[in-house]
Amino acid sequence: MGGGDLIFPHHENEIAQSEAATGVPLSTYWMHNGMVNVGGEKMSKSLGNFTTVRDLLDKAQIDPMALRLFVLGGQYRKPIDFTDEAITAATNGWATLKAGLLFGPELGEKLGWAKDNGVLDNGVLDQGAIEQFQHFMDDDFNSAGALSVLYELAKSLQREANLLTHQGKTSLDNPTLQCQWLTLTKLAEVLGLTAMFEQTQPMEGGLSNQDIEQLINDRAAAKAAKDFKQADAIRDQLKTAGITLIDQPGGQAIWHRS
Repeated sequence: MGGGDLIFPHHENEIAQSEAATGVPLSTYWMHNGMVNVGGEKMSKSLGNFTTVRDLLDKAQIDPMALRLFVLGGQYRKPIDFTDEAITAATNGWATLKAGLLFGPELGEKLGWAKDNGVLDNGVLDQGAIEQFQHFMDDDFNSAGALSVLYELAKSLQREANLLTHQGKTSLDNPTLQCQWLTLTKLAEVLGLTAMFEQTQPMEGGLSNQDIEQLINDRAAAKAAKDFKQADAIRDQLKTAGITLIDQPGGQAIWHRS
């Protein structure tokens, strides 16, 4: 492997020297990557537009997965242009993929997904999505095309998560949701894209799930007694504690931590 700027004469000279010395072909495949540009110009120290991955992670505080997406979004043989807009797009793209990857850890329990029967490890995968992913990757490592398969799965899961959060139900059944999530996680692993699940815990002195349910019941009782001032006070108390209430038809309410 090497940079595209070294094909001639550097790498051709390497081939000539190596094969003259050994009498055998130097390699079966020789891959040349495109250059990293900044605002249309090649990144270089002499132009003063040089940066490192460490600087991007530490100083610019770019998420490592967003940076990985930025690179994967291009074809390895073609130049990639490092711009603020490109990094913003990659960051937004990672937010979508991350939401999809965390669908299972965050919402699986609410949907009744069992963790002890192996279904989350050995469930059915979407063979159509897998074949699409393989087709793109077999086409000279078309990682941008492969990412489009991941985005399609992630966006579907993101829509279902919004439905579950705001309406208390999903439009897809459990087997389909599990299939989509498992397929997304398996394919994302191929590209090194992983999301860390951080269990949401109430802050010290915060409201437990039982406390929240009790306050919701108290609010419902206040509304039934037409004590709307008390009902609004309870909603404000929950909001201050980081709890979002979503009223449903029939007087029911669902909640989630903001």
